[in-house]
Amino acid sequence: MGRIVFDTATSLNGWIADERNSLDWLFAVDNGLTPDEELFPSGAGVLVEGSTTYEWFLAEYDVLEHPEKWRDFHGGKPTFVFTTRELPVPAGADVRFVAGPVAAALPALREAAGDADIWVVGGGDLAGQFLDAGALDEVALSVAPVALTGGAPLLPRRLESDRLRLVRANAVGQFARLVYAVLPQP
Repeated sequence: MGRIVFDTATSLNGWIADERNSLDWLFAVDNGLTPDEELFPSGAGVLVEGSTTYEWFLAEYDVLEHPEKWRDFHGGKPTFVFTTRELPVPAGADVRFVAGPVAAALPALREAAGDADIWVVGGGDLAGQFLDAGALDEVALSVAPVALTGGAPLLPRRLESDRLRLVRANAVGQFARLVYAVLPQP
C-alpha cells in the first residue's frame, strides 16, 4: 500500500494561493512555469483535488477546449475530485467525483492507487481532512521566495511538532524543498 502525500508549493508565509485564488506569484519565480521534476511526487498513481483546485486548473489552462493539457499534468492517472457539485470533465480524462468525508473515500482511493502513492494536490483544507482522518503520511513543500498578504492557507489545522519528522530539506533552484513524515496521532 502506498503513502498519502500532500505535496504543494507555498509562499514563505504559508499561502498556497493568493486572495484572488491565483498562482501568478508562483509562476513568476525563476523556473516557476517549468519546475524541476524533483518538485513532483514520483510515485503517485492517483491524484486527489478539491473542487477549487480542479476548477482553477480547468480555467487556467482552458482544458475543456484543449483536453491534451490535462495529460500534461495529470497524465493518465485517475484523479479524484472532492465536490458536492456537478462539474465538467475534460475529454479523455479519468476524473472521479467524490462527495462526503475523506474516510469514506479511502477504500476507493487505495484501490485505484494499488501499491502507488496518492498525491493530494490541493487544497489545504482537503489535505487537512486527510490529516483529520489519520490518513496523511507525508507533507512535501516547495517553499517559494514570495510573501503574500493573504489567500488560501497551506494547512488550516493545528499540527504540532511531535507529529512531524523532517525527512529532507534541500534547495531546488529558488525553492526550499521540505519533506516531513506525518506520525500517527498518539
